[in-house]
Amino acid sequence: MSAFKDAGHLLRFAGLFVLAFIVFLVVRRFVVPKSFGEYGHYRGAAIAEIAAHPAQFAGHQACEACHSDIADAKSKGKHAHVNCEACHGPQLKHADDPSSGVPPKPDTATLCVRCHAASAARPKDFPQVDAVAHANGVPCETCHKPHDPALGAGGTQ
Repeated sequence: MSAFKDAGHLLRFAGLFVLAFIVFLVVRRFVVPKSFGEYGHYRGAAIAEIAAHPAQFAGHQACEACHSDIADAKSKGKHAHVNCEACHGPQLKHADDPSSGVPPKPDTATLCVRCHAASAARPKDFPQVDAVAHANGVPCETCHKPHDPALGAGGTQ
């Protein structure tokens, strides 16, 4: 019995542990959504919530259906696998009703740098530029054709 004579602190610690676990379970019941775990370690209701968002992107096929000349030029260039809306933004409204307005022309001085800013994290063979030293804010389209950037503005390499 002498071994358990000073075990009161262990019992208090075990009691606090059990109380903390009960509080954890109660808080978890209110914090974790009911559909959590329905599809593995995911919230099942997320699928319906995402599906309820209105569509905004048309997809490159919709762009290429009307703009086949640009699609042909782009297919031969370095940006062949870049979808149109990556640069031009969501265009579902324009694809559904072309008279609804002309999509704004992107500011290439800031747009191109999103992908082409010099970074050690990018592959060495990926085209990278120091935007300030290379163009100093001049739009890229001044010297490069965005749909085929290897070609200069005059159509030469």
